Amino acid sequence: MADRMAFLTTSRAERARRDARERLGDWREVYRPGALLPVVGGQAERCMDCGLPFCHAACPLGNLVPEWNRLVAEDDWRAAAARLLATNNFPEFTGRLCPAPCESACVLAIGGAAVTIKNVELAIADRAWEAGWDRPQPPERRGPQRRVAVVGSGPAGLAAAQQLTRAGHTTTVYERADRPGGLLRYGIPAFRLEKHRLDRRLDQLRAEGTAFRTGVRVGWDVTGEELRAGYDAVLVAVGATACRELAVPGRGLPGVHPAMEYLTWANRVDEGDCAASPLSAEGREVVIVGGGDTAADCLGTALRQRPASVTQLDINPRPPERRAPGQPWPVHPKVYRETTSHEESGAGSRVFAAATVGFEPGPDRRLAGVCFAEAEPGDRSARAGTGRTLPAQLALLALGFTGPEPDQPLFAQLGLAVGSDGTLERDDEYGTGTDGVFVAGDAGRGQSLIVWAIAEGRAAAAAVDRYLRGRTELPSPISASARALTL
Repeated sequence: MADRMAFLTTSRAERARRDARERLGDWREVYRPGALLPVVGGQAERCMDCGLPFCHAACPLGNLVPEWNRLVAEDDWRAAAARLLATNNFPEFTGRLCPAPCESACVLAIGGAAVTIKNVELAIADRAWEAGWDRPQPPERRGPQRRVAVVGSGPAGLAAAQQLTRAGHTTTVYERADRPGGLLRYGIPAFRLEKHRLDRRLDQLRAEGTAFRTGVRVGWDVTGEELRAGYDAVLVAVGATACRELAVPGRGLPGVHPAMEYLTWANRVDEGDCAASPLSAEGREVVIVGGGDTAADCLGTALRQRPASVTQLDINPRPPERRAPGQPWPVHPKVYRETTSHEESGAGSRVFAAATVGFEPGPDRRLAGVCFAEAEPGDRSARAGTGRTLPAQLALLALGFTGPEPDQPLFAQLGLAVGSDGTLERDDEYGTGTDGVFVAGDAGRGQSLIVWAIAEGRAAAAAVDRYLRGRTELPSPISASARALTL
């Protein structure tokens, strides 16, 4: 029997990672293989099974965290997997990539260390695959067949496609790249998500009946009018891939690149698509501008390419070690965190409160230096008299994303409106001004977390199913009020 008082006697234990020096020699995931299961049952026991579990509200997917924690603690892994897969199509992705706002909302986190929810989730997901519990679920097709086109194969598009296929619809996913996966394939480095895990999930979708058409630029190769004529509904899930820019002198110099361009090349090399990246950090002095997850991914990638040096400039001041008064529990707080990439880079690789003010050319008119100054605490402007220049031959802009790439002909073809924030306009049921056309994920929400993308894909699939059949049995994890939350 599980120890119901383990939260008083058992300390929090994280999943063991491989030595940082070993990790820099390959592109495999940073965690030690097989090191999770021996401790995860004891960690699951720490869950208090709260009468009002705030971890539910903090998770856009509404994951049944206390239920699968209890089942793992009782060594009933198969039942735990069933509970997890009931709310999350891709727990092997979220268990690796999500920043776990559920842990910030854990009741234990009020005065101590939260339950390792993310580690437990990942252990369940991996064990479900190994044991064959996460099998394809091809639908029993009855009645008239409805055809749905999903544009985009990131987590929102894939989640929607799987739900729609399982509901009995004939679903086709369109992707402009040569392989499906979106940023899961070309944006996330393999040391965070090895691509065989993505391929395995895609094989499952195909086995269930979802069709993929890759290398198709919707709006050009296939028009919106053709999609509307050939399908009963269209779901646009193109993500938010328009990179936020930095309007400073020297931005156009050779050697200054968006982070996603750099990460895409690195992922293509790792997958064997090409022998070398034209943007490799090898032997170069590298400066990364930005302080988020994408910047950390650039850092870990650059370190594996053996640079001469690498520095990350974050315009924000160094966050506090503990919650600020204005971010009380259960809000996901902005506190100081070190990713595995920062662990690999060592002290001094990050400069906080650093406002990038320009890029300097060398004699060859290529990038030679990155100019920055101390950022004022209020408006983050450059403080006079504090300017410095870092030598650099490669600068990567990891400043986030503003929304879908603008001026895509598909938007006009489908009659979609772009809001003032750059995202596609939609109603509370993910519908647009065009009958039968829906929008899900970052394209409509703006840049957000992978759990939001999956949750929106599931909720939008329920809305499409309801549109096509007048009713739906698909779960919709997001209410209209919850959709407005920002985590």
